[in-house]
Amino acid sequence: MKSELFYRVITSVLFIPVLIFVAYTGGIYYLLFIELGIGLGAYEFYKILEKRGLKPFVFIGVLAALTLGWAAFYASHIYTVLTLTALLMFVCISELYRRNMDRAIYHISGTMFGVLYVGWLFSHLILLRQIPVLLYHHEAFQNIHNLKFYMFNPRGSIFADAYSLGAVYTLMPFVLAWSNDITAYFVGNRFGKHKILKRVSPGKSWEGCISGGIMGIIVMFVLRAFLAPWLNVLDCLILGILSAFFSPMGDLVESLLKRDVRIKDASSTIPGHGGFLDRFDSVLFVAPLVYYYLTLFVVGR
Repeated sequence: MKSELFYRVITSVLFIPVLIFVAYTGGIYYLLFIELGIGLGAYEFYKILEKRGLKPFVFIGVLAALTLGWAAFYASHIYTVLTLTALLMFVCISELYRRNMDRAIYHISGTMFGVLYVGWLFSHLILLRQIPVLLYHHEAFQNIHNLKFYMFNPRGSIFADAYSLGAVYTLMPFVLAWSNDITAYFVGNRFGKHKILKRVSPGKSWEGCISGGIMGIIVMFVLRAFLAPWLNVLDCLILGILSAFFSPMGDLVESLLKRDVRIKDASSTIPGHGGFLDRFDSVLFVAPLVYYYLTLFVVGR
């Protein structure tokens, strides 16, 4: 137990500064950083399905998930739709030629679900980082060459400060999800009596969920004071409260998948944390929440 805690601390100490640096830098470096996570997560997911006896199309599924991240970086709606359409058609046609026709619908749906669950949800972290690019593309960038220069050389742009603001957008899901998880874990262990879904995750309690929501609100007000003055009080309350629901739901969904396969961890990729999905399951659900809230109610206000 102590060795596991030691590895958790070490990996967190190493990962967090890297995350902050890459998020602040942005551009192609951030894209590659998130794509690495998407690739690992998608591969882990398909290996979980294989342990269940299914045979998803691993290579094409991982490739499609990575393509969704790339399309998010360039805000390409056509390539997003094309990727999903081509993927569905490809796996359906490929299944026709599989020698064993048993459970074809499971293989097809499992492959599609992995792309959506990991690739689509996680690509919202890329969409968050690119909000300044999309905003200025709409308002100021009429020349496509200037846009390309800006995306790959943010420090050379007159909008460097605005571009750096995307780092704050990006870090919000991590801060909300992890502060929620940590608070819910300790409070739940000490005071948790009323379980949320005991059959899925015996450790998740309403006491932990509520305490996580309170911590989420506190964290949002701290961000507002130091990094995000453009947020108002209502924004902090809404994001903090909603993250108290979406963060544990992300954890519970991944727990459901692992319980179906009867495994404890998705993999052993991250020392002390298990697999990539074990560590970022909450972020997968919080990132879309933050992105759609900011784009609908905050950005451009």
